[in-house]
Amino acid sequence: VASIVASHFAPEWVLNIKETGQVWLVDYTDPNCPGIKMTEAERFLHDGGWDSTKRYFLVAANARNKIAVIDAKEKKLTALINTGGIKPHPGRGANWVDPEFGPVWATGHIGDSVVSVIGTDPVNHPDSAWKVVRTISALSSGNLFIKTHPNSKWVWL
Repeated sequence: VASIVASHFAPEWVLNIKETGQVWLVDYTDPNCPGIKMTEAERFLHDGGWDSTKRYFLVAANARNKIAVIDAKEKKLTALINTGGIKPHPGRGANWVDPEFGPVWATGHIGDSVVSVIGTDPVNHPDSAWKVVRTISALSSGNLFIKTHPNSKWVWL
């Protein structure tokens, strides 16, 4: 298991089963008999985090240079996004509102200095949803984590 987070829509955990490329939604309503919904995503899953609405979980398939988007409300894979960078590694990722593309989520990469910014608003910005809308060159040779805060104008790598 590469990461575990709690769903905001149901009594479920979202588990990334790293080498298999599966995301499991584990219903823990009955701890003696948990239900598991297995969703195929992409192999080599690793870190990930929620979009700003807490509906979509974005997880890096770092050996495939992709981000898988899991819809926790609909319980399905929404998109596989090529990040344009080598080995995405977001930690939990970073959310902010881009002036052109609306709500976005970003990841850095272990293998290069690219930060990929992904549109996350399929309702009000459908043309940019689940696409890399910008890439930013970082002043580094790669990074492990990216963070920001709603009250900050900075993104930290």
